[in-house]
Amino acid sequence: MSKVALVSGSSGLVGMQLLHQLFQNAAYDWVISFGRRDLALKHPKLVQIKVDFKELDRVNVIEAIRIQNSGGDFQPLIKSLETESAQLSAFCALGTTIKAAGSKEKFYQIDHDFVIGYARMVLRIGARRFYYVSALGADAGSSIYYSKVKGEVENDLKRMDFTYLGIFQPSLLLGERNENRLGEEVGKILMKGITFLGILKKYKPIYGHQVARAMLVKDGEADITGNETITSSEMHGMGV
Repeated sequence: MSKVALVSGSSGLVGMQLLHQLFQNAAYDWVISFGRRDLALKHPKLVQIKVDFKELDRVNVIEAIRIQNSGGDFQPLIKSLETESAQLSAFCALGTTIKAAGSKEKFYQIDHDFVIGYARMVLRIGARRFYYVSALGADAGSSIYYSKVKGEVENDLKRMDFTYLGIFQPSLLLGERNENRLGEEVGKILMKGITFLGILKKYKPIYGHQVARAMLVKDGEADITGNETITSSEMHGMGV
């Protein structure tokens, strides 16, 4: 049985690290990335599918792969999807900030609607494990809008029929981003100082590659079921 990773948010800090680790991991035969545009990245395992996240219910994954299969390289993948013999694991690193999105409404669309739409799509094509990058402090009852939306996403995912749902709640993320987030950079400096002193360890910043690694460690477990929240502290202890 072939093992296939489905990934959204591939161009982001965690998503890009996740792709590179999936390429290096012999357990995965194929990696299908869903995004608004193609990444400047090539690998024998990688299939990129351009999508409109507003219309994920209309995506025909097999047909989209078949269009790219002129050389026949993807035929084993197509066959495994057609016969439903592939083991599908879905990873979601979609996310933005209110500032980058331009408004609370746009932020909600990206961080909530697009995530839930992606979850429904992968469930429809056969994924039974779902791994979501949320955030430390996510709480649907929070007075902080960012945390409130993240909490709503978590609650909505828990209502879906995945065999296993892994919710990863990293603290401030370290690593190179395509966009500059000044507030986060200041926060990282402050939190590094605090955690160096041994205070508030749960807020210790974490690298994107550590979050990606934690997701793959969980997916490597054989018989996991139910919903699980993995804290930033726990991710620090799961290797690099």
